[in-house]
Amino acid sequence: MTDSQQTSETSAPKAEKAGPPAPMPRDRGGWRVAPAPDGRGMPDEHKPPPPHRLRGFWLFFVALLALNWIFVLAFQPSAQPRVKVPFSPYFLNQLEAGQVLSISSKSDTINGTFKANVRYPPNDKNATPTTLFATQVPSFWNSNDLTTLLQNQKVEVNAQNPNPGTSLLAELLLGFGPTLLLFAAIYFIARRAMTAGGGGLGGLGQFGRSQARRADPEKIRVTFDDVAGIDEAKAELTEIVDFLRTPERYARLGGRMPHGVLLYGPPGTGKTLLARAVAGEAHAAFFSIAASEFIEAIVGVGAARVRDLFAKAKEAAPAIIFIDELDAIGRSRQGSISVTGANDEREQTLDQVLTEMDGFEPAEAVVVLGATNRPEILDAALLRPGRFDRRVAVQPPDRAGRIKILQVHTRSIPLADDVDLAQIASSTPGMVGADLANLCNEAALLATRLEHDKVQMADFTDALERILLGAPRGILLSREDRERTAYHESGHALVGMLTAAADPVRKVSIIPRGMALGVTLSTPDADRVSYSREELEAKIKVSLGGRTAEEVVYGKITTGAESDLQQLTQIARQMVGRWGMSEKLGPLTLLPSDGAGPLLPGASETSPQTQWLIDQEVQRLVEDLHAEVTELLRSHRAQLESLTRALLAAETLDAPAAYAAAGVALPPPAAQPELRPGPEVGAAATR
Repeated sequence: MTDSQQTSETSAPKAEKAGPPAPMPRDRGGWRVAPAPDGRGMPDEHKPPPPHRLRGFWLFFVALLALNWIFVLAFQPSAQPRVKVPFSPYFLNQLEAGQVLSISSKSDTINGTFKANVRYPPNDKNATPTTLFATQVPSFWNSNDLTTLLQNQKVEVNAQNPNPGTSLLAELLLGFGPTLLLFAAIYFIARRAMTAGGGGLGGLGQFGRSQARRADPEKIRVTFDDVAGIDEAKAELTEIVDFLRTPERYARLGGRMPHGVLLYGPPGTGKTLLARAVAGEAHAAFFSIAASEFIEAIVGVGAARVRDLFAKAKEAAPAIIFIDELDAIGRSRQGSISVTGANDEREQTLDQVLTEMDGFEPAEAVVVLGATNRPEILDAALLRPGRFDRRVAVQPPDRAGRIKILQVHTRSIPLADDVDLAQIASSTPGMVGADLANLCNEAALLATRLEHDKVQMADFTDALERILLGAPRGILLSREDRERTAYHESGHALVGMLTAAADPVRKVSIIPRGMALGVTLSTPDADRVSYSREELEAKIKVSLGGRTAEEVVYGKITTGAESDLQQLTQIARQMVGRWGMSEKLGPLTLLPSDGAGPLLPGASETSPQTQWLIDQEVQRLVEDLHAEVTELLRSHRAQLESLTRALLAAETLDAPAAYAAAGVALPPPAAQPELRPGPEVGAAATR
């Protein structure tokens, strides 16, 4: 019905001059309402209850009354109580005395009636007189003698069938009752689910539906202006945004825009934020889901959810489907054969994703963005052309990128004049957008607790120490433990100061933080993309410095160097087995990379003899470096003592104080690359 038709139909009755219209009823809020002719829209207080609900209520009430009456009749006690008496000698004596009027037997049980009221036990004055009794015939009793005695006394004898035949209704209830109850339960569950929505099965119907969260284009406020530090990734996705805005432009020249883009990189680098920025730039609907949400215990549910998700995205085109942690369903199927030989739920879900991506039309404005931290374990079928054929690396930001990220995260934070974001960026190498966002938030919280009007540089420094080193612990160390901890940390710091290739020492402290009793913070001046053999050996030397200092001073070792030993062992094994830095084994990769096994890219299986050679080379490397560190600390024992005394007095030494206490010249800061303003400054690349 069109608007003009509605107007003509509603205005026709006005031609008839009738009396004044009845006033419209009011609802509970006092608003006047105009109900429809069938009564819809009538306020609740003017609506009588539906007749079918009243009828059902009264039927239920009558059924409860009838059931109650039946129970009362069934369990109502008789007028006289039936007393249980022993068969011998009480029952036999009463029978011989002619006091038994009649009996009724059912198997070995006898219920009977005395000719006169009796009390049992006879001496119990509180017992109620009755003529009804019950007794049990022993199984060994001679039934012929009992029968003769009953006949002589002319007692009326009745019998009941111990296995009475049930009626047809009882047989039907016993035979089909459980089945009827099961069907009734299924019926009521279906009725309840139908009222909850989701088609005819409600919650059951929702089982195969996609669990993706949809964000409408109008509600997406994130754009490329809100992303910083990953300019290369933004440039890669600019073409995707242009395709979603004007898909016909690319079809004009016969080009086919890739419908699958894989975002890969370490956690926290901004893959999810970048996907939302693409949707915000393209003004497209955004469907976000984790790959693990497809998987259920029932095989086939994940594939059904994939079909439903792609169907919804095609209806809402232009749209973006973002699948986070794609490796949950896209893991390589090589060597993952099921015991039964059938495809499991994960493999069926992966096959459905591949099928849906193959079904895209060239001009269909739907793009699938996948994100993973481990691209090396993905199935080859996902990465072939036609599926995720465009791969974008989202790497940790450099110093310039970290400055941009800090600028964005501090836009809403009042900063003091002494805050230097460039210095903070220089002291946070390796941090990603999520780490920098956490740093700014921790600094703001710390300034709030200290009641500062603005966030100061000291707040950022303390927040960085809290993140890197842990929160201070309020434990009290004994004098011996405190002194041993000071020698341990001084050994780390002094070896770092005297080793040319080591990272500069930033802070030394014997205040317990986290799980450590003391910490030595060493960070490079600039970002590192690779390490030389000398730099890796310097890291091992610094890790050995604490344990070696205890050996030089006390002549014994403790368990305090556990984390140091773990760190240096990992570095030494990677030098020998992955990076080819062993002269005996040569430039070979003999150990798999982190997270990779023998069946995945990285390394093949090695023989036991090769493993033995790796262990021997690792042990030789560490022992040689340990000997060098021991000689270094013994020759600089005076500097070790001086640094330890200063550390015991101050508990925490920053870089200038630590180098001055050790008598070592403070290294000059490394030259930083020139910062050139980028095209935009936006929100941090967080995930």
